[in-house]
Amino acid sequence: MNDMVLQKLDRGLLTITMNRPDRRNALNPDMTRGLVEAARRAAEDHEVRAILLKGAGGTFCVGGDVRSMAEGLAPLPFEARMANLRRGMEVSRILHEMPKPVVAQVDGAAAGAGLSIALACDLRIASASAKITTAFAKVGLSGDYGGTYFLTHLLGSAKARELYLTSPVLTAQEAFALGMVTRVVPDAEVEAAAHELAMSLAQGPSVTLGYIKRNINNAEHMSLEACFDAEAIHHSRSGETADHKEAAKAFVEKRKPVFSGH
Repeated sequence: MNDMVLQKLDRGLLTITMNRPDRRNALNPDMTRGLVEAARRAAEDHEVRAILLKGAGGTFCVGGDVRSMAEGLAPLPFEARMANLRRGMEVSRILHEMPKPVVAQVDGAAAGAGLSIALACDLRIASASAKITTAFAKVGLSGDYGGTYFLTHLLGSAKARELYLTSPVLTAQEAFALGMVTRVVPDAEVEAAAHELAMSLAQGPSVTLGYIKRNINNAEHMSLEACFDAEAIHHSRSGETADHKEAAKAFVEKRKPVFSGH
């Protein structure tokens, strides 16, 4: 186990915690490796039905460890640096593409690659005092971990350009108004609110939630006809699940359904 990335599985919910609170969960090679490993586990483990991603010590993640970058260790060749970065960036792709819902608990700050990782998640619960920024331009970097992809799809090209080129520091409420976060809650309630949402998804109709996520991912790049074809397949498959049958029965009986995840 990687002590910089903690994992806890409870009733289908895998909580992944970035654990460098002394550096505000800045990304270093060990944490990056741990995040990719945890994301792969989340995607592949059939016991995992939803994911909650958070940071230790009241901060989500401030991005790459700029202090370590400035210490000027012997630089690797360009090709090696690019390969290492691309390997770490897989965490964003896996979180975005896996057929399981992912909730980010955004408190303290989400900056740079930390914001990119939060944007790769499906839902973001932010604390009222959280600060959110692309940050890259201010340290002379162009951006990684998929932030430009996710922000462009989330907000459109014009707003993504503004947020990347000028790099403002947004309050949680400003980010909510733009559509970057799902909900803003008081600082003291963010942990409970994010956990409650993630656990409700873990207890949901997991097969169907996976197909919903796949439909929306398809809509980012596929043609209308291809999306329609996939919707028809996924909807028909969802109708065969035990969870759909349970939901229909619960509807008739006027009670809350109890989903089993299959």
